[in-house]
Amino acid sequence: MNSDESQPGRKTSRNKSGARPGSHSTVRAPATDDRFEVPVRGVDVGVETRCAHYHGPQDVIAIRFVCCGVFYPCHACHEETAGHPPERWPRDQFDASAVLCGQCKTTLTIEQYLKAEHTCPACGAAFNPGCERHHDRYFCVD
Repeated sequence: MNSDESQPGRKTSRNKSGARPGSHSTVRAPATDDRFEVPVRGVDVGVETRCAHYHGPQDVIAIRFVCCGVFYPCHACHEETAGHPPERWPRDQFDASAVLCGQCKTTLTIEQYLKAEHTCPACGAAFNPGCERHHDRYFCVD
């Protein structure tokens, strides 16, 4: 039982990513975040890697950027917090482990992610099919 449940009638407010105000939310690129085994940064990152920009039920991935080796939930999180321009993964590196499933915390290769048909091959979590429209911001797919 969390402390809010012990007080009848008290409502717990949550932000867009599902975190309670004052809870551990990544805002500005800390060196580490103990909720993840890999470096995840961004704006208001929740435990399943949703962020201030993308926080729907299927927004549960973070992508490691080739330019810095850090995982971000989206291109806007990288833009707002990284302090450098993004770079895209070249095709010859699609075997790199670069996509984190926020549900099971499995890290997928880019190739696995692109072939997964919007579903985590490790746990079956649904990934947002709309993310496909942004693949060119992360990967050299054109």
